[in-house]
Amino acid sequence: MDHDAQRIRLAALQFGMSIGLVAAAVFIGASAHGQTSIIGRTWPIAEPDALAEIEARAARQPPSIAERFGPREGWSAMKSAALGVAAVDRRRTVIPFHTLDFEIRLPDGKLLYPKGYTFNPLAYVSLPQRLVVVHPRDIGWAIMQARPIDWILLAGGETASTDPIALGEKVGRPLFILEERIRDRLGLTVAPVIVEQVGQKLELQEFEIERRRPIK
Repeated sequence: MDHDAQRIRLAALQFGMSIGLVAAAVFIGASAHGQTSIIGRTWPIAEPDALAEIEARAARQPPSIAERFGPREGWSAMKSAALGVAAVDRRRTVIPFHTLDFEIRLPDGKLLYPKGYTFNPLAYVSLPQRLVVVHPRDIGWAIMQARPIDWILLAGGETASTDPIALGEKVGRPLFILEERIRDRLGLTVAPVIVEQVGQKLELQEFEIERRRPIK
């Protein structure tokens, strides 16, 4: 049996043991709840209730702290990664290889995956949703293309606001910003683009919609 097969069996065994331990804990907890007894002397708990402390501190906070951070459009967390505009319809594939920058060891110290180990995450997980990446001006097109489970990501690079909260409230659907690490990891260069898993690859379908935009 090769090393990969051994790793898969080991991971499956660990997963099964984890599920078994959780189930056992639930069973023991339920039994203890049904058969509670007191042995020996007892004392009241001296420590303050953590939930009560949290609620008390929350009550002392001002109703809104948004003023401390300035206008929302200036927040760094609201900045989307920039993309160009798709000039042609194009379909291409990407394999999002990942290289470990640290080693992974088992509890007994045995090395499971060394630092520098490279693998394709799509060989182990499935992405049920697609990523529909658009500039804010094309949000209407994205709404028509996106399925209920798909994620719509807003790309930067234009003067229009990429505020996902305001636009999400306007269209009645959650929206997200396109982060630079996602852009770089998926090899995105233009928008609109729809990213979908096909087998163990990601299929990137870019759309040129300028010529399809109605003339006002």
